[in-house]
Amino acid sequence: MTAWGPRVLITSAGRRAGLVEAFRAAGPALGVPATIYAADMNSMLSAGCAAADYSFDVPPCTDPDYIDTLLEFCAAEDIMLLVPTIDTELAVLADATPRFAEIGCRVHVAPRALIDIARDKQRTCALLAEHGVPTPRSYTPEIARTLQDLGAWPLFAKPVAGSASRGLMKIETPREIPARFNEPTILQEYLDGPEYTVNVFVDKYGSLRTAVPHLRLSVRAGEVEKGRTVRDPRFTQIARNLVDALPGPIGVMCFQIIDDKNSGPKVFEINARFGGGFPLADRAGATFARWLLAECLGRDSGAHDNWIDGVEMLRYDAAFFNMPQTSAACASPAK
Repeated sequence: MTAWGPRVLITSAGRRAGLVEAFRAAGPALGVPATIYAADMNSMLSAGCAAADYSFDVPPCTDPDYIDTLLEFCAAEDIMLLVPTIDTELAVLADATPRFAEIGCRVHVAPRALIDIARDKQRTCALLAEHGVPTPRSYTPEIARTLQDLGAWPLFAKPVAGSASRGLMKIETPREIPARFNEPTILQEYLDGPEYTVNVFVDKYGSLRTAVPHLRLSVRAGEVEKGRTVRDPRFTQIARNLVDALPGPIGVMCFQIIDDKNSGPKVFEINARFGGGFPLADRAGATFARWLLAECLGRDSGAHDNWIDGVEMLRYDAAFFNMPQTSAACASPAK
């Protein structure tokens, strides 16, 4: 490793300035300088890229050149850890993990088998239910149309591979089910109760080290903007069973729970990556970014379960400013 210390690349950085700052703080906490890079399709319009030390443009993750672009950059800049942030890039990065390993770069991504399960809500619920993890009753639209028992209604329709609260619909009766959906859709038991995200850290040996739930007090575009950490032994046990059920979990991921007022907590979604609300867990003492970086440095992660209960996060809009390069007086550092 160069004198600059470990180098971390965050892809699809978007608005994830909080994640960038968590990794920036991780280096000094471990006694090493860390350099944070970020990438997006238009890095000049990404707050996450503006928060990083250096940033650059990449093609969409669906582009055939996406992986080669990242590999070339990681080799040139001696990137030790690559951290993806959106669901759509996980599969291609998982497939390319051996190529990154050849240049000494760890990609923080789960095995492809786990990603395929997490990207399919129907498969997620079926697998978890087999392993004793509580999940909502789930139906295809065709089966849901045959449900005449009024006790089965209402149902909640959502895209099988949806995210960011896209395409959600509460349906009261079979007659209200649309004749067709714009994309593959699952209908699930409607759950009525508070919603939680549970952030988990699984070390490089596959052991669950901590689970940090937070109550989603307010949500915007599918991402928590107000939340509070909550210790609940029910959620801890669910996290253990969920990790045991999945094929090869490693690193950071999160899952969603609704604590139904009648039937109790049920898991309805897994995100095999850092969740958007991770900064809350980080502030509560579950410093996942530091733990990942420690593993990359060949150290024990130091992961623990001593995070603080009751920490609240109240997000607000802030801004980065890119000044025009018209004079030396107002020029901002190049990224």
